Amino acid sequence: QVQLVESGGGLVQPGGSLRLSCAASGSIFSINAMGWYRQAPGKQRELVARITSGGSTNYADSVKGRFTVSRDNAKNTVYLQMNSLKPEDTAVYYCNTLARAMGVHYVADYWGQGTQVTVSS
Repeated sequence: QVQLVESGGGLVQPGGSLRLSCAASGSIFSINAMGWYRQAPGKQRELVARITSGGSTNYADSVKGRFTVSRDNAKNTVYLQMNSLKPEDTAVYYCNTLARAMGVHYVADYWGQGTQVTVSS
C-alpha cells in the first residue's frame, strides 16, 4: 500500500503565499505522476497541478502563473508553491499519486487526507 501525508495548509491573507508538501510512503515499487486537486464547498474536486516522473507539468488555467508544482523523486515528495493567493483558492487540497505498490502488477490512484487552505482577510 501507498500512503500520502500532506502538510502546509492554513489561513493566509489575499495576495499571500503557502507551500504544500506531500510525502508518499509505504510499500512503493514505483511512482508515476504526482499532483494536487482541490475541492471547495459545494463544488466538484478539480485538478490544480500535476507533474510526471519526468518533470512534465500541467496546471488548471485558474492557477497558471501563480502556482508551481515540483517534486523530489528521491524523497517521493511533491510540493505546491502557491503565490498571489485569492479567496477563490479556498478549498481542501488533496495530494494524489499514480503509483505501483510492491507485489502488484498494476498502478492505482492514491489520495491524501486533504489539507485546508483558507484565503481570507
